[in-house]
Amino acid sequence: MDLELLILQFQKKDVKAYEKLYNMYCNSISGVVYTIVKDNDVAQEITQDVFIKAWNNSDSYSSKKGRFFTWILNIARNAAIDYTRSKKFKQSKQNLNSDFFVDILETHQSLDATTNTIGLKEFVTKLGDKCKSVIELLYFKGFTQKEVSEELDMPIGTIKTRNRTCIGELRIMLGV
Repeated sequence: MDLELLILQFQKKDVKAYEKLYNMYCNSISGVVYTIVKDNDVAQEITQDVFIKAWNNSDSYSSKKGRFFTWILNIARNAAIDYTRSKKFKQSKQNLNSDFFVDILETHQSLDATTNTIGLKEFVTKLGDKCKSVIELLYFKGFTQKEVSEELDMPIGTIKTRNRTCIGELRIMLGV
């Protein structure tokens, strides 16, 4: 079935369209969420919430603004980041086990296997070092632009410009 037609049916609250889109994207969305929250059960819960939010706000999606996957991915990323800022998350991390720190201790040059769930590792690794660090922190580690600015000791305007430029390079690579 044509993706645009499927999305239109989804926007008209067609349950079968919802199920197809969920099955198409749930593993990718869950992988991105897991990369941020580091808890499989929470990632699954957030993923379900993301699809419900997308369903309830489907009229806000416009193909003129971008691809459907990008739209739902941004909802997921924001939901995961919101969760990590929540009181519930902070309380659950008071007694952390060492597994939580494995990805934190890796260098910013590495992209873990979970990152590749959506198939971007190959493309991101082809970017220059400046792009890799910004993209990894923003999209795979869940940092805000301000946090990336502080982490890389760069002005926030530079981070925003690099983000736009790097996403543009990825789009060219992906043929989007």
